Amino acid sequence: MRRSRRTAPAVLVPVVGVALLAASGCGIRATTVPVDVGAAPSRVSCDTPAVPGGQSAAGFRATVELVCGSQLVGVERVVPMPEKGAVRDPAVQAAQALLEALERPVSAEERDAGFSTGVPAGLTAGVPRPGDPAGTVRLSRKPEDLPPVALSQIVCTMAGSDAVSAGPGPVVLGGPDADPPRAWECTDAVRSRPESVPTLGEIVRPSASPS
Repeated sequence: MRRSRRTAPAVLVPVVGVALLAASGCGIRATTVPVDVGAAPSRVSCDTPAVPGGQSAAGFRATVELVCGSQLVGVERVVPMPEKGAVRDPAVQAAQALLEALERPVSAEERDAGFSTGVPAGLTAGVPRPGDPAGTVRLSRKPEDLPPVALSQIVCTMAGSDAVSAGPGPVVLGGPDADPPRAWECTDAVRSRPESVPTLGEIVRPSASPS
């Protein structure tokens, strides 16, 4: 009886050693205490406080599409109208105001919530060229030369603005040259993957000049 009790630990030692060697061979460090690896990485909230309703004399209420979590998320803002210049077309002025809102760096609160913008500074809106379809916005850069995310932000922001868009449907954008404008739509696919928007929209043929 005494002999059997002495030999039992001798049998267990090699087994434990083999188990430790197997664990170390798999890249797992043996431990005798529980390991707390912490909570899973937190996701950005993409949430900002609502803007007070109504319009002011200096601006209008609009939903500006920003990037958050690799997607487009609408942020409500009161967008100030640009100072009056040579362009007096109300739709073009509203388009310019939206561009400036997209170009402006996000606030500290928006940045903490995960928001950012990819629209480059200095982009401006101009009047349509003769023969352009109604509602065309001519940009100071060719739309196809813009980063895809920036183009997605512009298209979805203008598509959701009653001050720029005449109703549901594609947004018609052109560049500063005589190239015909192109149409882009703000779809669910564009909103969920703004980096994959086709940079070349469908060409919109010039409309006939009124007689």
